[in-house]
Amino acid sequence: MDTVDITIIGAGVIGLAIAQKLAGTEKDLLILEQHRSFGTETSSRHSEVIHAGIYYPKDSLKAKFCVAGKIAMYDYCRRNRIPFKQLGKLIVATKSEEEPILEEILGKARTNGVFDLQWMSRQELQRLEPELQATQALFSPSTGIIDSHSFMRSLLANAESKGANLVCLTPVERIEPVKEGFEVHVGGENPFHFHTRILINAGGLYAQDISRKISGLNPHSIPPIYFCKGNYFAISGKSPFSHLIYPVPEPNVAGLGVHSTIDLAGQVRFGPDVQYIDTIDYDVSLKNLPQFYHSIRRYFPGLPDASLRPDYSGIRPKLQGPGDPVADFIIQDASIHQLPGLIQLYGIESPGFTSSLAIADHVHTLL
Repeated sequence: MDTVDITIIGAGVIGLAIAQKLAGTEKDLLILEQHRSFGTETSSRHSEVIHAGIYYPKDSLKAKFCVAGKIAMYDYCRRNRIPFKQLGKLIVATKSEEEPILEEILGKARTNGVFDLQWMSRQELQRLEPELQATQALFSPSTGIIDSHSFMRSLLANAESKGANLVCLTPVERIEPVKEGFEVHVGGENPFHFHTRILINAGGLYAQDISRKISGLNPHSIPPIYFCKGNYFAISGKSPFSHLIYPVPEPNVAGLGVHSTIDLAGQVRFGPDVQYIDTIDYDVSLKNLPQFYHSIRRYFPGLPDASLRPDYSGIRPKLQGPGDPVADFIIQDASIHQLPGLIQLYGIESPGFTSSLAIADHVHTLL
């Protein structure tokens, strides 16, 4: 039976970042991916925003990894010539009753170590973004946008240059803990099995399913997962804004609201909304289109009728259900599940992309 030192299940941005960090530290590193290519689901179906680390609870993994990951991501992009733009983001209050929320956001940002937010008045906003309707805003200069595919492709290339191997179309069917590691059984057109000393579950939407295939793993260590779909809509023509526009978050909603982002080609898109679903489905839902118009026109009243067209959707692997408090990332080692050599990553949703390099550093530390 073949033996490898490290196996990573999942070639999304988290699996690739971990592979790039760990490749070369041991003899062999294998990345298993059930799809035909890397990063085809959550990692490529999001807003492509480099987040600043503003919203997350104090001392949470989301806050810690987002702030550290942002710095690491900008540095990585510069060193590896990954396309990005540090456009900055406006978090806007559209009426005076929302302005106290901006104060709360500012306080939370400072608690998380983000000290560059700037107040902007209605008059300043009118000069900066004439199409924007807002009474006040916070400007986040360290927020940006990135070519997510180029970033993931670079992570994979760097990992492969240090000896890592990506094997696609390899769904995991069964995992048996054995002496000094795990026996992994893989399906697909050419089933095989092998021994690995270290096993890292970075399966994203499928992390819980993968965990249930590990013989002897305590099921109580596996958190519930909730599929939370977000739809995106685009408009044709030039973007009405030169910065990212985010409304203040709505209370008790599992997202940051329908915001306006710009891709590197200058195309504007709006989203995501929040729609809990039972099965993975990437069709763009039109049933909430009237709510999209309503939400967007709070800060962009000039949005023409019939101007929104379906763009794409993404699914977040959330650990909280509808109406539940915000849940943090969960990263488990043997101190939690009692299986030496196993690292489990659950609920790596937003700001997971921004946090990816920091998460990889953390996994390296755990090992």
